[in-house]
Parts: sequence; structure tokens; C-alpha cells
Amino acid sequence: MTDRTTMLARLLALGLGATLIAACGSSNNNAPPPPPPPPPAMASFDVTVTNLTNGQPLSPLAVVAHQDGYAVFAVGAAATAGLEMLAEGGDNTALIAEADADATVTATASGTAPIGPAGSDTVSITVLESELPGLIMSVSTMLVNTNDAITGINGVSVADMQVGDSTTWQAIAYDAGTEADTEAAIHIPGPAGGGEGFNAARDDAADRVAMHSGVVSQDDGFAGSDLGGQHRFDNPVAQVQVERTN
Repeated sequence: MTDRTTMLARLLALGLGATLIAACGSSNNNAPPPPPPPPPAMASFDVTVTNLTNGQPLSPLAVVAHQDGYAVFAVGAAATAGLEMLAEGGDNTALIAEADADATVTATASGTAPIGPAGSDTVSITVLESELPGLIMSVSTMLVNTNDAITGINGVSVADMQVGDSTTWQAIAYDAGTEADTEAAIHIPGPAGGGEGFNAARDDAADRVAMHSGVVSQDDGFAGSDLGGQHRFDNPVAQVQVERTN
């Protein structure tokens, strides 16, 4: 074989090798990307509140899923500013904002409308499945034909609920202790009064959350009251059902 023939053979071999290398590189560039990681597993709950009163609409619900360390209120302690706004005016915005700012709170949700007597409303709330151990649920609402009465559940465990499980609690009325129970229309935001809701001044001498003593009403001899007998209530004032749906 001549030198010229040997040189041509070498060039052909080098060219073939380069082509194979290029082909391999092209194959790698066209490989499909790895699949994305699966989304985190979630757990969902439906919270249904039924109004058991005769003449007390309930304000839109505030629902909080949390761990130990957060509470809507503590009996015997002063109400937070957020609870005061809910208890006096039915506005849950500040209470939910307080909850969202707490490191032990995992999720919050709000109802969209008041709940009339004998009516009900359902709010859905979702948390990470990894947050289920120790999970607690709290639900709050105002009895709007009062000065500052609230009801709901204040920290019940839902950690062991399986999909399809449902638990029901009977809820009593509490006095937020932030406004004197005048029963005067100018201080009642509900349809029985149409008056002022939240007022930052705290004129209830107790300034602490306690079980509500109830509405007296003008029908029972309270001359200064703008409420009637239909606005009185006995405990329980609401039923709270929590169902795990996912």
C-alpha cells in the first residue's frame, strides 16, 4: 500500500469516528427530561356550621387549622384585637390575619355569607398530609344580634381522622368581654339593630372572655333593650361538623 493510500485510509477512519461521536452527542441532547416530582399529598376537610338559634344570624365563618400553640381565645383572658373585631362587628378579616401570622397555623379559610337561624354553611380547608400529626381545628363566628357574643369550637383534634370520617360538636356562646351588653340597637350590627359594629374602645369592665349570660330583652323586663324575646338563646347555639374528604 502506498503512502498516499495509507493517508486516505487514516482520514476516512478519523472522519467515521467523528461522525459516530457527533451522533452520540446528538442522541444525548435529544433525551427526554426526567419527570417532575409528584405533588405533595394533601388532606382536605369540610367544616359545616348549623345555626341552632331562633333569631340570631351568625357572621361568616373563620376556620383555622393549626398545631398546639395557637388558640382563638382563652377563657378568662382578654380577647385579641382580631377576636374583638369578629365579636363586635362580625368581621373575620383581622382574626384570620392574626392566625396567618402565627407559625403554628397551617391553613385558614373564610365563609362567604352570614348563616341565618336554622341555616348552615360549609367551608373547605386543605393542609399538607405531612401536617396531620397533631392537627387541630378552630371555628369562630359572631351572634350578630348581640353586642359581642361568639360561638364555635376552640381547638379540637382532627389528627386521627381518616378519609370519610366525620365528627360533630355542639357549640355554646361566649362573651368576648370587649363591649358592654347594652342590647341597644346603636351597638348591635345585626338586623335587629343595624348599628355600630366594631369600636376600638373596650367598655366592658371585665375585659375577658367568659361564657355568655344570654340576652335579657325588653320582653323580659330590660327597658333599655332593643332586642325581643326571639333574640334570646339557650346553649348550644350552633352545631359544628368536621368531615375529612380527602
